[in-house]
Amino acid sequence: MVSCKCCNLTVAHAVFELQQLQDRLFVLLYPQSDLTNFNGAFLVITHIDLSAREFEIAQSYAAGATYQRIANDLHIAPSTVRTHLATIYRKLEVSSKLELLTRLRGDAPQPRSQTELTSVISELALSLEEAISREKALSEVLRIISEAQGDIKAVIPSILTYALELCDAEFGILFEYRGNSRFCASHTLGIAKPFKDWLDDQGEFSVSPATGLGRMDEKRDVINIIDVKSEDIYRTDDPLRYATADLGGARSFVAIPMLAADRLVGAFTIYRQTVRPFSDDITRLAQTFAAQSVIALENARLISAAQKTFM
Repeated sequence: MVSCKCCNLTVAHAVFELQQLQDRLFVLLYPQSDLTNFNGAFLVITHIDLSAREFEIAQSYAAGATYQRIANDLHIAPSTVRTHLATIYRKLEVSSKLELLTRLRGDAPQPRSQTELTSVISELALSLEEAISREKALSEVLRIISEAQGDIKAVIPSILTYALELCDAEFGILFEYRGNSRFCASHTLGIAKPFKDWLDDQGEFSVSPATGLGRMDEKRDVINIIDVKSEDIYRTDDPLRYATADLGGARSFVAIPMLAADRLVGAFTIYRQTVRPFSDDITRLAQTFAAQSVIALENARLISAAQKTFM
């Protein structure tokens, strides 16, 4: 069975999202602070028994470094960074990066109103709930893939369903790549009937270099279009862009290359029918669903090949 490292990192990504949220909250609560000047400026906490390594990690983390960045700098595993931070939090009796920063600076915690505290707690709680929902969805998709025995029809609809729900998109299409800039819409969800009929009539079709799929094919990278109607290609007679915008009602759009090693096997695309660009966080989440789709397609291909061999 094919596996993908990125699908095993969803918990770490959820933690990273919470780190980013805490960073943003720190800027709101401590607007005069300058994170860039914190390195080397921390006060040594002599009454707390932090090891040299723990203090180094605490400094880096409080200054805004992620688990991965600290791990790379110190040549250790991200999981080891997390273990150290758990020990640091316990020794310093803190529960957030904000409190850690305050302790390392030697400053007394700044008083915050009950309203501010409630707002912080509510936002963090909502963010955590969203991260847990994403983790559950991604785990469920992996379970479906493992039990599907190569049955693509049992897997891809579930992936698209979770992707649309968690990425706040109206419809999605999985295009299989047939080589030479040719694609086929093999799976769709939530798509308008006129657009679905158009794709069915086209079957396998070529895309022009200026379309989202064409640019994705050329660059082998994510293409994030803010508004499909604002690009010059919409004012041409390109059939795919016309169908996407006018028949499908799409406005904001992301196309993610589905890569098996270096081989393009398809495009995972999600759409919004209003101009609401997809954020970097949502795009990264969609990339995880795209990776799961690759696993499903490759498993189906391998199982089919094995069955033919033994026939």
